[in-house]
Amino acid sequence: MFLNVLTQVIILLILILVGAVLAKGKILTSDGVKSMTDTVLMIVTPCVIIKSFIREFDPTVLKSLLLSFLIAIVSHIGFILLAHLLVKDKNKAREKVLRFGAVFSNCGYMSIPLQQALLGDEGVFYSSSYIAIFNVFVWSYGILIMSGDKKTLTPKKLILNPGMISIIIGLIIFLFSIPVPKIISEPISYIAALNTPLPMIIIGFHLAGSNLLSGLKNVKYLLAIGYKLILLPALALVIMYLCGVRGVMLVSSVISCSAPTAAITTMFSSKFGADTSLSVNMVSLSTVLSLITMPILITIAQYIA
Repeated sequence: MFLNVLTQVIILLILILVGAVLAKGKILTSDGVKSMTDTVLMIVTPCVIIKSFIREFDPTVLKSLLLSFLIAIVSHIGFILLAHLLVKDKNKAREKVLRFGAVFSNCGYMSIPLQQALLGDEGVFYSSSYIAIFNVFVWSYGILIMSGDKKTLTPKKLILNPGMISIIIGLIIFLFSIPVPKIISEPISYIAALNTPLPMIIIGFHLAGSNLLSGLKNVKYLLAIGYKLILLPALALVIMYLCGVRGVMLVSSVISCSAPTAAITTMFSSKFGADTSLSVNMVSLSTVLSLITMPILITIAQYIA
């Protein structure tokens, strides 16, 4: 099991290296990456989510889906509470980034390709609930902690974002067993297939421009990454197991929880005047280290699932 997970992670690493090479060779520019990022966020990821919902309605599956929503909600609340308890820094601009980065996983870019490779559409189906809750908390707690201003919170931002819209569309298709003709489902599948290479190339581009060694002497920085990659997902795994969660649900949830720091950490840091360089390094270093931690945690989850 470990070798299977490790193989999938190495495949992603190769794609990440392609992005780094394109960046170093100046073949891929920052404007190009911005366009690719927008394409993934606005088109590719929504197609992946919608594709996972194109299935016949099953009350048992619906019950499992609702459970996955509950797991995602409890996980995010628990991560937020622990981040406020464990992650502290006298520099508030740094503290914002460290807490945000410890809470939010790259559950789209890093985990969906792994979900698809290891668990198939069923894994993506359950992970879509984690992405939905991720979006809710990012556009509420995330904005609040980064901006420090409650006025930045709006219902529009909570609902009208690509992740939530695609999940609503997918749920309607699933709940009402709406038949999707091949002329529509095939293009969705083709676009969804881009979700593995494009995000990895984007991560590779950012890795090429970051200094991974710059923060290694900062204990708080390393601890925050340790919380994100090891402590929080391990706690989630233990609690889910003790609560009787098993099978694909357990593995899918662990994949989502154990992913590295979300790339949106850097975007929010830049937008709200937090420590942007720290956010880039945190995303980059956690991505590299996750190539070690994710196979271990996922293998344990598969073994006990």
